Amino acid sequence: MSSERVPVELCKGINGLEKVVLREVRGSSAELYLYGGHVTSWKNDHGEELLFVSSKAIFKPPKAIRGGIPICFPQFGNLGSLEPHGFARNRFWSIDTDPSSFPTNSSSRAFIDLILKPSEEDMKLWPHSYEFRLRVALGPGGDLMLTSRIRNTSTEGKLLTFTFAYHTYFSVSDISEVRVEGLETLDYLDNLQNKERFTEQGDAITFESEVDKIYVSTPTKIAILDHEKKRTFVIRKDGLPDAVVWNPWDKKAKAMADFGDDEYKHMLCVEAAAVEKPITLKPGEEWRGRQELSAVPSSYCSGQLDPQKVLNF
Repeated sequence: MSSERVPVELCKGINGLEKVVLREVRGSSAELYLYGGHVTSWKNDHGEELLFVSSKAIFKPPKAIRGGIPICFPQFGNLGSLEPHGFARNRFWSIDTDPSSFPTNSSSRAFIDLILKPSEEDMKLWPHSYEFRLRVALGPGGDLMLTSRIRNTSTEGKLLTFTFAYHTYFSVSDISEVRVEGLETLDYLDNLQNKERFTEQGDAITFESEVDKIYVSTPTKIAILDHEKKRTFVIRKDGLPDAVVWNPWDKKAKAMADFGDDEYKHMLCVEAAAVEKPITLKPGEEWRGRQELSAVPSSYCSGQLDPQKVLNF
């Protein structure tokens, strides 16, 4: 049997770090590293890479991997006392052999369950007990699904409060040819202006300079249209009311050691998130946050999204 058809394979990645490769029968694939529980590749059935990972990414703990889908937990950005974006993205996760009857609505066998629990060092840094279970799955059509379940396991009656994001880096042909639909007329907090609140103007979001915005109370579906590639990414999300849109542009790109000077032209982060209103769990309570990514040809879009086909799917 060809190894190409094995739906789940554990192997060594860059710098000997362990990674999991998921493969769907029709040819799509995904890769994730146990370091960070970090998805670093998502390819369609033509073998085209759909996620951006910097050519200068440092696959070396404790540095987080630049690109793919970093998990921001228990803190998004600098909204707290921890390092920016928290510590889940630079911890080693374990394969979860007992995912406690994870409901699955897909016939796919290409999935993996990971688990993160706090170490003694983590407890000193952030004294909260939790279990973070992550399922990464490839659907039969090549969709990529990430489901996070975070449970407060405190035995001392302590509340668990956190912010969260799937910091997804999408690969785009040319940022100036990209637009985002689904966030028009919404309020956002502008990270470039001390998180001041504004309301989005215009029909769709396009890019001509640095952007770092947290859109609040967003719809469950957002689309990224890449005109040059004639491709549309659709993000479907659940339990994640916010959406962060980020591109560092040229000056910030040059200032990042693990990011190529011109790579900002070929990436866009649109991040399903729970940021504005932190999640709070009582002991024993569980929160679930899910995102499903699909990439579809844009040919059915006549300049605008077909709401029947995408936004009401």
